Amino acid sequence: MIAYLSGKIILKRDKFIILEVNNVGYKVYLNRQSIITLPAIGEPIKLFTYQNVKEEALDLYGFSTYEGLEFFETLMEIRGVGPKSALDISALGSLEKIKDRILRQDEKVFEGVPGIGAKKAMTIILELTGKIKMLDGHKKGSSDPAEDTLVQLGFSKQQAKDALSRVSAKDPEERIKQALKTLGK
Repeated sequence: MIAYLSGKIILKRDKFIILEVNNVGYKVYLNRQSIITLPAIGEPIKLFTYQNVKEEALDLYGFSTYEGLEFFETLMEIRGVGPKSALDISALGSLEKIKDRILRQDEKVFEGVPGIGAKKAMTIILELTGKIKMLDGHKKGSSDPAEDTLVQLGFSKQQAKDALSRVSAKDPEERIKQALKTLGK
């Protein structure tokens, strides 16, 4: 697997670049936001890459940060999300902004991504909510262990705060139990 490339840009297009590494040119697909922020042709860059192997093609997808690559790989684990959709999703804004919107279960986060309607958006959000906490770069835990536990169980930070605000217990374990009852679990 090709996981990292360091070289100079020799060609830029709308959806990909050609990156020269030791006199070999690699076609690397990037999201539109990344292409806009790339340095000029001839300048060196470093990319973390995802190598997508299919029967009819061998494609590389590039990311300027390892966290971006991890998010892309997490999106690829969801049934019905292919590399092009995952790349389009990663272009919707900063990684933290996308993660926060997913954790808030904002189904409009995927508006404008071809092939993702409201139903598929909710499926993606539900599957990602539990996985996002494992991605590097996600916000550190709060000072409330009960809230952290609820977030680790897959609830959004806001859901955890709301549920815990309706709980009267002081003991963290009891607070979690009461919050789970409030959340319908």
